[in-house]
Amino acid sequence: MSRPADRGDPVGGPWACADCLRRSWLLGRLSGHLDMERRHILDLLELADEELIAAVAGKEQTAVGRDRATFDAELYRARCASAGLELTCRCAPAYPVALRSLMAVPAVLHVAGGMARFQELAGRQSVAIVGARRASPYALGAAHSVARGVAVAGLTVISGMATGVDTAAHAGALDAGGGTIAVLACAPERPYPRAGRSLHHRILTTGASVSELGVGVPVRRWMFPARNRIIAALGSMTVVTAARQGSGALLTALMAGQLGRALGAVPGQITAPLSWGPHQLLRGGAHLIAEAGDVLDVLCGADRHATAVSDRPVLEPRLKPLFDALADGYDLPEAFDQAGLDAGRGLATLAALELAGHVRRQPGGRFSIIQ
Repeated sequence: MSRPADRGDPVGGPWACADCLRRSWLLGRLSGHLDMERRHILDLLELADEELIAAVAGKEQTAVGRDRATFDAELYRARCASAGLELTCRCAPAYPVALRSLMAVPAVLHVAGGMARFQELAGRQSVAIVGARRASPYALGAAHSVARGVAVAGLTVISGMATGVDTAAHAGALDAGGGTIAVLACAPERPYPRAGRSLHHRILTTGASVSELGVGVPVRRWMFPARNRIIAALGSMTVVTAARQGSGALLTALMAGQLGRALGAVPGQITAPLSWGPHQLLRGGAHLIAEAGDVLDVLCGADRHATAVSDRPVLEPRLKPLFDALADGYDLPEAFDQAGLDAGRGLATLAALELAGHVRRQPGGRFSIIQ
């Protein structure tokens, strides 16, 4: 595709043409209408601008068409720049190759945290780690552990910055000093949910936040499945940690499979509703993921053991009985009993495990292991 004549950026660098910017603006303009048709959002996103307006705008077709005709690309660029966003469009050489495999290729990527950093992270082998917002300590610990391990090995961790599994995955990568990309269902310069301000700041410090939506677009429900297709396409592999039937995480996995990406799942307790999704994926042939090494085996091959280095101290033999009891799901009093420890020695051993980074304190006084 030829280079548009309305930009003065260096050839090969990030830029966004007026036509693609207009498309991005249109999604914001029609956001309320699209929400009414969110069950068909992936099909609607494949439509050309005029077809999309005719399909969803209803009585506002004329007004939307008039606004589209007077769209000011330079004003749009200026608003994004003032919010600290860099832009690249699907016409640009800098646009990620992985996203071009989508049927509905996002017209513009709005990037916070630096375009150069985003391009570097998006160009690596990567794993998308997704799952439930209200996940168990076990699922959160698994997401954090897998993300931490693959980040240590140099892979990029991708997720959606939602509470629960997404947050644990981003935190795991950041705790390892690795790279992570947050794909947001809103403008990327602000956190969503708002409770994630601290995490968002950490991500922008060493990673990147990206969205197909521009400044000031309010969050709508259709934006989450639209966001999920970007996560699925960017990830070399998608791993589901916890998901109920019909969840967004399973939609992400479905789209990843359709794109020919590798799929993995972390098995859970057989009686837990959140285990339904991972277990269905495993029945369908997904890779069983018990540790970061399982992801690296799929993406990097048998030589991954030479590159996967943990920064956590080796588990001391004296700590192992309590660690194993906690890993089996026992509450603290039962875990102390299983490990043959009285309360005093049990608390001291627990403190040693926590300081060494082998367990994490959870709400309610529970502890989860970090593998």
